Amino acid sequence: MAAARKRERLKRERDEARRGLARQQAEFQRQQCAIEELKQRVLRLEAENRRLAEAPARLPDDPPLPGHQFGPRLISLAVNLGRTVGLHGAERTMQIVFDWLGLPQRIPDCTTVRIWMQRLGIAALRAPVEEADDWVWMSDHSNQIGPDKVLVVLGVRASQLPPPGTPLKHEHVRLLAAQPGTSWKREDVAQVYQELAERCGPPRAVVSDGAVELREPTACLNKRRSDTITLYDFKHKAAKLLEKQLARDQRFAEFNTKLGQTRAAIQQTELAHLTPPGQKQKARFMNLDRFLEWGSAVLWLLEHPEARSRRWTTPQRLEEKLGWLRPFAGDLAAWRECQQAIAAGLTLINEHGLFRGAARRLRAALTGLRHAVSRQLAARLLRFVRDAERQLKRDERLPMSTEILESSFALYKQLERQHAKGGYTSLLPVFGALLAPATPQSIRAAFARVSVKDVKEWVRNNLGDTFTLKRQQTYREYRKHTRSATKLATVT
Repeated sequence: MAAARKRERLKRERDEARRGLARQQAEFQRQQCAIEELKQRVLRLEAENRRLAEAPARLPDDPPLPGHQFGPRLISLAVNLGRTVGLHGAERTMQIVFDWLGLPQRIPDCTTVRIWMQRLGIAALRAPVEEADDWVWMSDHSNQIGPDKVLVVLGVRASQLPPPGTPLKHEHVRLLAAQPGTSWKREDVAQVYQELAERCGPPRAVVSDGAVELREPTACLNKRRSDTITLYDFKHKAAKLLEKQLARDQRFAEFNTKLGQTRAAIQQTELAHLTPPGQKQKARFMNLDRFLEWGSAVLWLLEHPEARSRRWTTPQRLEEKLGWLRPFAGDLAAWRECQQAIAAGLTLINEHGLFRGAARRLRAALTGLRHAVSRQLAARLLRFVRDAERQLKRDERLPMSTEILESSFALYKQLERQHAKGGYTSLLPVFGALLAPATPQSIRAAFARVSVKDVKEWVRNNLGDTFTLKRQQTYREYRKHTRSATKLATVT
């Protein structure tokens, strides 16, 4: 009986094992087929890759715009390259890339790219602006050489600010005005403000660097809107407060004198790599951190004989030329703490803007200051932010920085390069094309609104006789007179 049950159990196990083996054989066959299919697919893909590698490269379909030799995709490529590497650089870059791809593509020259960017810039200036009650204007003017200045106003809506913790970027703002002029008195700025108010409504706030001619004309907007406020850019105000605190400091004056003497004494020696940064008369207190970092770095070098950075000179030479910094060690620590206080406030304002509670947040960031001069500066910064936030409505958040505007000026000067020393030129309309990348859609829209004729008219009406034109005419008349005098002397 037991033997029969055992035989029955073994039979069932044998049958189950056979069925399991059959399933495994079927799965093995399926996997073998799948592997074969994958091998065939790899062979097909390799063949396709060889075919594509041997085939000539092709650009995306980009039919020319009406009246143009190039399509909007290539135009947007050229414009974006121009924004990044300059006009001549854009032409050279496209030539290098298309040559590498083996494409017989016609390349737009730098003059053509310039005209495209001018059209885009003027289109940005003329673009309709929606009327809203939360516009914030950021205004400033810049000059290069001669009396000409350009008043630039950027706008951003408070409801469209990036989330707290994210600073403003160029694509967040709109160019509302880029107006050149030889004189920017209060009444001149007031006229531009009023024209903008007609166009997009009076703003909730105007942010500027505190210049009287930019700040006071805001009063003209109160006739149209009673709650328009004026906000002082945090960085400029902080620099003013720091200047007020250090300008009468005898130690600071001595430090500056020594800086100039040291620069002249070592810049042509083996210590040239330790030359202090160049001093700027304008906005000196906005760039003080460079000098303080230099002083701290050299002090560290003096106190660390083992530093490898000392191997290019002797201890005696290092002490002779830079040892004067030792008595300023305490002053440098205090001044650097002032800079750290300003940096903390600047980070807060740039990333979060002005809001109810900003002063409280700043106070928390300024704890632990050890020097009297930095604590005094911190108290003034807190008072400034507290007074500014009192102008806000509940739950309102506004920008209180013009850094995005200053960086826009930097973009423009980078595009001008060496021409920045020649005054404003017909390149000025390009300003509006620098804030956001061009797309085929923006190219189509801008070119439909602004023609080459419009560009020439804008330049003629707004720039007139530029610095470059005056200089060229002067030399042209001089050379003509010289040639005439030479011919007359020869005949005589």
